Formats: sequence, C-alpha cells, structure tokens
Amino acid sequence: MFRRFGFVLAAALFAAVPATAQDDVKPVQLNIGGGYTGIYGAAADHIGNGGNFTLGVIFNVNPKIGIQGEYGWNGIGKKQLVIDTFPTPNGGVAVPTDFFADGNMQYGDVNAIFTPSRNTKAQPYVLAGLGVYYRPVNITTPGVGYTTICDPYWYVCYPTLVAVDQVVGSRSSTDFGMNFGGGLNYKVGESASIYFEVRYHYVWGPEFGPQVNPLTGTQLPSGKANGQFLPITVGFRF
Repeated sequence: MFRRFGFVLAAALFAAVPATAQDDVKPVQLNIGGGYTGIYGAAADHIGNGGNFTLGVIFNVNPKIGIQGEYGWNGIGKKQLVIDTFPTPNGGVAVPTDFFADGNMQYGDVNAIFTPSRNTKAQPYVLAGLGVYYRPVNITTPGVGYTTICDPYWYVCYPTLVAVDQVVGSRSSTDFGMNFGGGLNYKVGESASIYFEVRYHYVWGPEFGPQVNPLTGTQLPSGKANGQFLPITVGFRF
C-alpha cells in the first residue's frame, strides 16, 4: 500500500511543476526549524525519541502550490536493552548485560505543499513527498563475553555466539521513504512567517532474519527495519 502511495505521489509532484508563480506570492522562500521527533511502531522498542532540525527551500509555483527541497536531521535518543552474554563461545551461565543504542536519522526529500488560502495571517497547509533516508546507529555495552543477537533496528544479526566486540560499533542503512503532514503558517511580516508543523515519515528498511538461537533452538527476533517517525517542528519562513 505504501509503495503504491509513493508512485501516485511522485506523479502528483511532476504534475504540479509547469505553472509559474504569481506576483502576490514570493517565488522563493527559505525555511528553518526544529523541534521534537517521536519514534513509533516496532522501532520504538529499540531506539529512543529525540529532537530535529530542518532546512529547506520552497519554490512557489502559484499562490496555492509550492515545491520544497529539504534536509532534515533527527537525533535518536539512547535506548537500553538487556541481552544475555556468556563467558565462553560454547555457552555457560548466561549473564544479563546492558546494551545501548543511539544515533540519528537524516534525510533529503522533495515535497508538494498545498496552501488553500493566503488571504489571512494564519494559513493552514498540507504537504507530502518522497525522500532518501540515512540512519546510523551506535551500539555500546560495558559487558564482555559472547552473545547471540538479531535486532533489525540495530542492523545486526548473529545467529551464533560471537564476541561482544563484534556486536558493538557503528552501523547504518540508506533507504527510500515518504512523508506527509500539515501545519499552520502565521505571517509576521511582508515576507516572513512562523510555522508549526506535524509530519509523518515512513522509511522502507532492510530485512534481517529469520534466524534460530543455536543454544535454545528458539527463533530470534527478526523482520524489516522499517522506520516510523513523527517530527513536530516550529520554525521560520522568509
């Protein structure tokens, strides 16, 4: 369903381009903002919430339609998971050990912005677009020993016991995604405004597993590292 939506959205973006901007709308605007980013879906159990920063340029095709190119940075808060480690590569007595993951999510996207009316200071708008998302994750632990882990959101999957130093480190994934949302633009000058925006991002991530724990015979957690993010942003357009 999400992939079909993406193809339809791409067609809509190209269809919006031919018109020319009118005199009563500034043809090019910059936007800069920041705020809070929530993590949703299965990823919320593996990575934490954080903050965001966005920087973009908007080309106003006409008073109602604009095309935005944007860069976004979203910090990912530290998340703790407890994973069993063993004293030898052959097993032994399991020791529950703390593992931590943090990182960020960066993206570049192209969006279509629809503003129904510009006749008032408070101007609601909706937007949607497609982008490329880069998601690095850093994994740390104070523990030593051997462990078995398969965590799609940490981009790591070892079906056999491996040394902890093979699990810890930095990993990343670059994937396609989409976003849609809306906000309120409030004019504070001839060409300047403050905006409040809520946006939903969905990222198609790589797949890990399925794998079986050789010590217990149970299936390890596996799946796709699809991401769901909800940034809430306040910023300026000028």
